[in-house]
Amino acid sequence: MADLQEASVTLPSDPASVSAARKYVSNVLAEWGLAADTDVGDTIRLIVSELATNAVQHTRGESPTFTVGIELDREEQLRIGVTDSHPRYPKRLPAAVQQDNGRGLVIIRWLTMECGGRLSVTPTPEGGKTVWIELPWTAPVSGGAAAPSAWPSPR
Repeated sequence: MADLQEASVTLPSDPASVSAARKYVSNVLAEWGLAADTDVGDTIRLIVSELATNAVQHTRGESPTFTVGIELDREEQLRIGVTDSHPRYPKRLPAAVQQDNGRGLVIIRWLTMECGGRLSVTPTPEGGKTVWIELPWTAPVSGGAAAPSAWPSPR
């Protein structure tokens, strides 16, 4: 087994791409040994949905695509990142503004912490950013390495 397995997909910044991102991550994780009907699988799908939704909604058309990258490091840490080319970092909105939106990052952070992980944002060399999560990996690992990662390592 390789010390690092990676996969990535680039999708158009379109609302329809949110479900495509979620399905892509589910399929890759299933190939790597995470059963689809687990609580952690459901949590990861929700996190990916929120990350992809943010990449589509909050780049205001300035990022024509976004990339979802997945890394499994030494069968211990799972990293999932969503990269877009918009330079503005996500920020939490004031409570009064959060009536209809603005809770995505709060949800992502809470779910990630509940799983024993962390959330971070890193700049890309091109001037965009990657919003990524890192979680402990508890499923047995199977399958081979997928396509190389297109997003920067959070380390």
